[in-house]
Amino acid sequence: MSVSSKHPNATGSKSTLPQMIAEKLTFTLPLDYQDAAKGEINVFARTLVHKDKQHLELPWLVYFQGGPGFAAQRPVSHSGWIKRALTEYRVLLLDQRGTGLSTPVNATSLAHLDDAGKADYLSHFRADNIIRDAEAIRAILSPDTPWTILGQSFGGFCVLRYLSVAAHGLKEAFITGGIPPLGRSADEVYRATYKRVLQKNRDFHQRFTDAAPLLADLHRYLLEHPVLLPPGQQLTPQMLQLLGIHLGMEDGPESVYYLLEQALQFTPSGNRINPLFVERFAQMLDYNTNPLFAVLHEAIYCEQQASNWAAHRIRAEYPQFDAAPPAPLLLTGEMIFPWMFDCFEHLKPLKGCAELLAAKTDWPPLYDPAALANNTVPVAAAIYSEDMFVEMDFSLETAKQVANLKYWLTSEYEHNGIRMDGERIFDRLIAINRGACLR
Repeated sequence: MSVSSKHPNATGSKSTLPQMIAEKLTFTLPLDYQDAAKGEINVFARTLVHKDKQHLELPWLVYFQGGPGFAAQRPVSHSGWIKRALTEYRVLLLDQRGTGLSTPVNATSLAHLDDAGKADYLSHFRADNIIRDAEAIRAILSPDTPWTILGQSFGGFCVLRYLSVAAHGLKEAFITGGIPPLGRSADEVYRATYKRVLQKNRDFHQRFTDAAPLLADLHRYLLEHPVLLPPGQQLTPQMLQLLGIHLGMEDGPESVYYLLEQALQFTPSGNRINPLFVERFAQMLDYNTNPLFAVLHEAIYCEQQASNWAAHRIRAEYPQFDAAPPAPLLLTGEMIFPWMFDCFEHLKPLKGCAELLAAKTDWPPLYDPAALANNTVPVAAAIYSEDMFVEMDFSLETAKQVANLKYWLTSEYEHNGIRMDGERIFDRLIAINRGACLR
C-alpha cells in the first residue's frame, strides 16, 4: 500500500533509510476548528514502514513528540522504539502544528501581526488543537479504524487529551515520561519541579567535584566581562543557569560538565572566555530556534486560569538559585522566565504576546476527568521516579484517575529514556498493555 495513493497532499517523495521507507505527507487544516475564517495551516507528517512490509496493510502508530514546540524526531537508523514499532506498525511521525515542516511559528512568520494578533494566533497551538489535527488526519489515513498512539513527555499530555475527547479514534495508547497533572495549577507544578532541580544540582556536584568552582569562576567572569553569543545577545548568569535543563537527561550532566571545564582559558593576562564554549553553549539551548517552547510552555498547565509567569514567581520561594558569588551558582531546569524575552534575540519580538498569553485567564479545559475515569482504551505508561520534568507524585496521582491505565514505575531512566533505550522501553509497554507476564 502506498500512502501517497490514498492522500492528495502527499508529495510523492520517498526516502530510503536503513531497513525503512519514509514518505512525506502534508495536510491542510484549519487554524481554528471553531472559526474557519481564521484561515488554514499546513501540518506535516513523515510515514515510516519497514522495507519488507511496505506493501502490507499495517495498523498505524502515531508518535507525539515532547515539547511543546518541537518537531518529531528525524529518523536516521533502524533502532530504538522505531525498530520495535516497525515490526507491526506503520509509523506516523507528526510535526505538531507550528513545528518542523508544518506551517512555521517564529518571529518572522508572525511579524505581520500585532501583539494581540500574535497571542490570539498562538493560543491555537496547544494540545487541544494538536489532537483535532490528529483526528482530521486519521479521517484521511484510517477513517474506519482506530489507531495507536505513543506520546513522549508533552506528547503524553497530548495522549490524555486524546483520551478525553476522541477515545473512539484510539485502539491503544502508550506514554513515556509524560502523564500530566490533573487539577494542579502551574504554581504547584513548579513548586514540585524546583525541588527536583535542587536535588539534580546536588547530584551533579557530588559526581563532579570541581563543578562548583568552575561555575563560580565563570559566574564572576560574566559579571565583569561582556560575553556575546550568536546572534549578538549577551550571556548573563541567569542565561547560564538555563543549562540546568540538561541535568534531567541521560548524558545531560556529562554534557554540562564537559562544557563548563572548557569555558575559560587561562592566559598570562588572565582568564578569557573560550570561543568553543560560546558556540556550544548557544547550541545547547533551544529558545531561539523553538520559540513555541518558551511562549506556550506554561500554558500547557492552564485551564480557565492564567499562569502569570508561574516559574518566575515560584522561584522567589527558592532563593538558593539567586545566590551571589562566592556561593555556588545553581542551575535551573525546565522553567520559562519573562526576562528571557529580553535576552534571546528571536524571542524579543514575541515579548508582548508572551505577556498577553501569561495573563490569559480563559484557556479552555484540556482534560475531561469523567471521560478519563471511564476510559476503555488500554494505556501503558512508563513513569520515571527521578524525572526532573514531570513530577512522579503527580503522575501517580493522575494514573489513579484514568481507568484502564497501567504503569511501570522505574528509576532506571531519566526523562529522555525513550531516546536512550527506546526498543526495550516500548517493548515492555506493549507487553504491559497486552497482559504479557514480565519479569
